[in-house]
Amino acid sequence: MPPIRRRRRAPVIRWPFMQLCEVFLGLGQDSFAQLVRSISIGKLKTYQLYERLKTRMHLPKLNTEGLRKGVPRFWERLSESDETFASELAQGILISHMDMIAAALGVLEIPNEDGFFAKDLDATRYLTEGWQQRAFDALKSRFPEPLVVFYINHLAWELLKAADFWRPGTTPATPAPEPAPTS
Repeated sequence: MPPIRRRRRAPVIRWPFMQLCEVFLGLGQDSFAQLVRSISIGKLKTYQLYERLKTRMHLPKLNTEGLRKGVPRFWERLSESDETFASELAQGILISHMDMIAAALGVLEIPNEDGFFAKDLDATRYLTEGWQQRAFDALKSRFPEPLVVFYINHLAWELLKAADFWRPGTTPATPAPEPAPTS
């Protein structure tokens, strides 16, 4: 039998802004496990994400036990910068907590409909100085801290292309510097 060849990983391109995997990794493994355990199977089915996430997670059946047991493998994939997996996982987590998203957008006064804002809306103008701490302070008593910190960092990643992971009580996540024009 011929030896099994390992696939060589493609070189990693470093962007000047934070990658979604870094948002998860910034939480730490315990908080990450708590987020994964909070995924609602019912909401995944409602929003037609169940099959897609089950496939992406490499699970024969997506249930609470599979999620719990899969945490170490999921963490490893994020550590290997699997951005596609990170994106699917983030969708599953966020769709499971639309009530928290709607509350966060309400605190930030970002116009939304049940947690969704219009795609053509420039929501960055609502993210004024200190928005992360303000949102955290308003939500920390109503929702699990890892979830709130994850969403604040996800929002900064998505809207501001933030360069750094934000933690409560620290300086705000900064937008990534604009890439230098190429000639």
